[in-house]
Amino acid sequence: DQTHLTSHRSRYVLSIHTNIAAMYAQSAAASAQSRLSTSMQRLSTGFRINSAMDDAAGLQIATRLSAQVSGMTVAMRNTQNSTSMLQTAEGAFGEVTSMLVRMKDLATQAADASSHQTDRDAMQAEYDALGLELYNVMTNTSYGGSLLLGNGSAGKGTLSEAMTFQIGASSSETMQFDVSGKMDGLDTLLKAISANFAPGATAGSEIATNGGANSMIDQLAAALDQVGGVRSALGAAANRLDHVHNNLANMVTNTKAAVGRIMDVDYAAESANMVSAQMLLQASTAMLKQSQSMQKMILSLLQP
Repeated sequence: DQTHLTSHRSRYVLSIHTNIAAMYAQSAAASAQSRLSTSMQRLSTGFRINSAMDDAAGLQIATRLSAQVSGMTVAMRNTQNSTSMLQTAEGAFGEVTSMLVRMKDLATQAADASSHQTDRDAMQAEYDALGLELYNVMTNTSYGGSLLLGNGSAGKGTLSEAMTFQIGASSSETMQFDVSGKMDGLDTLLKAISANFAPGATAGSEIATNGGANSMIDQLAAALDQVGGVRSALGAAANRLDHVHNNLANMVTNTKAAVGRIMDVDYAAESANMVSAQMLLQASTAMLKQSQSMQKMILSLLQP
């Protein structure tokens, strides 16, 4: 078709004002340079997405997942700190249990008719010392500078109030723990078994007589049961926090993997892209150089 050929050729007329071949070569070189710069940036940073322009949707998803990972990592530390606090309290109650057992042994021995009054006085002295130490443990055990156990006289400790543990990255992921009722009951029992479980107390007479010692046996047994209940609750909560920590570790690992798949560069593929862009840039530069020769062709037409 002659008309078609004429139209086709008209786009490539020789002109000193417009060098279409050079314009095409420049455009191709610019495109190849842009691709090469992108590949070099990705290979140097290790990230496929370095700005929202690279992948707007992917960046938004990765940002949300990264924030979740960060929150879960903090929650993992929370569970470990909370477990340490509960273990500190449980250890203190372990000592309380040992002292209560010894006090019950003393009361059982003092209640027997074979014990002389002098013996009971010596037992009472040891009983008083144990009462003082009970008060010391309950009022001075602390964690992170805060009173942990406490009693009504010395002020409320952390365990004397309901607690909320933050165990996840969202506001709804919490764990409730409350032994305040058990702590109040224990405080009442400890005050009943020893006059020395109070500030500025003097020697008591709880096991100074057979009858008094006998009445202490059941009260000490009740105190031991109450301590056992608190320790059981502490152990159960610590075990739960341990499981929470393990589950969080699993979620963090898999979420980080998801972020990596979105954000990280594939070095094999990107290296191939870089080589391709380099070759295209070199070819475009060579063609740009060749396009300059067309101007010389026009000058040759003007020669006589």
